[in-house]
Amino acid sequence: MPVRVIKKYPNRRLYDTRISSYITIEDVRQLIVEGEEFEVRDAKSGEDLTRCVLLQIIAEHEQDGEPMLSTQLLSQIIRFYGDSLQGFMGNYLERSMQMFLEQQQQFRQQMSGLIGQAPWTMLNQLTEKNLEMWKDYQQGLVGGMGRPAASPRPPSKEEKDKSRA
Repeated sequence: MPVRVIKKYPNRRLYDTRISSYITIEDVRQLIVEGEEFEVRDAKSGEDLTRCVLLQIIAEHEQDGEPMLSTQLLSQIIRFYGDSLQGFMGNYLERSMQMFLEQQQQFRQQMSGLIGQAPWTMLNQLTEKNLEMWKDYQQGLVGGMGRPAASPRPPSKEEKDKSRA
């Protein structure tokens, strides 16, 4: 099935070409929640506006209720724009989110198979497994950026004796 196209008009209205109807930004959010693939295009120029609309949804939800992104986190993200690690940061955030979603799915599967296990035992096992995965992931990232120089080993007894002679 082709990607769903939503046209954005200069008056800020959104038009869903699949259902031939105007929709709201909340309707777009619902498409995201449902896992629907779509793109938002400027009705006049055809320019891809998907990222702008996604950022608008995030901004609106950050203003309402309890924000998910702290001021400190947003400031740190902004500092990476223009930095030599900007591309790395985007990739890191995307992989971290993917790992979080996978762990959440594992947790839900294990919770559904809880029969016969004490809840705390299962949670401890899941936590240990997640920590191992996170450490492996971080080591893989650091390993990809270059290995630190090996620290020299202490001299053996024979080497000490030879140096004294």
